[in-house]
Amino acid sequence: MLNEVADGVWVRQSGWVWSNTTVIRTGDGLIVVDPGIGGAELDELADDLDRLGAPVVAGFCTHPHWDHLLWHPRFGDVPRYATAACARMAGEVRERAQAMAAETATGVPLELIGLLTPLPADGGPVPGEVVEHDAHAVGHAAVLLADRGVLLAGDMLSDVLIPLLDPRRTGQEEAYEASLDRLAEAAEHVDVLIPGHGAVAKGPEIAARFATDRAYLEALRRGEEPDDERWGKRR
Repeated sequence: MLNEVADGVWVRQSGWVWSNTTVIRTGDGLIVVDPGIGGAELDELADDLDRLGAPVVAGFCTHPHWDHLLWHPRFGDVPRYATAACARMAGEVRERAQAMAAETATGVPLELIGLLTPLPADGGPVPGEVVEHDAHAVGHAAVLLADRGVLLAGDMLSDVLIPLLDPRRTGQEEAYEASLDRLAEAAEHVDVLIPGHGAVAKGPEIAARFATDRAYLEALRRGEEPDDERWGKRR
């Protein structure tokens, strides 16, 4: 079910790798961010959206990994936005994303995977500030809702997943650190942090998330195995 974590901001967590869908109410309707994961869960999410009593006017995808590229017909035939780099990459990996979804999730509408539109310069219907960076995935973006004290972090700052660096690109440790710096600046005045996977962080928990990820990266720089018990720890 949807849980309201701030004014007009709801989160629904999937049973698959603690994946979070975020729903944002705007003056025009609802924005659905990274819906997932299985077909039954997408149906339940559609029921939750119906109960909110407002139409879905757009989707937003934080980055082009298959579990963030999903959609359902009941959400509506509306634009699904992403950064230009994310939208381009989603088109390139669409067939692979469909194959991974078919293998991992049940009942997912494969034909709707990865159909993204580059976000217009003025942000279109997506509220707040989109913070694009280069960590974890091409065109990765966070969304800062400063007026509501909320930061949607995409696949960063999780309490259950380690920092997952993109092995196909060089300089990811530096890019991840730089991205943490940008997100930390965005998070200075927020009370709620929503990661792509794991528990929502509030208050002092937010700074702790940054500290944990920085400690992980510092261990990598020293050539050490990070002392980190989150899921996905390197073996």
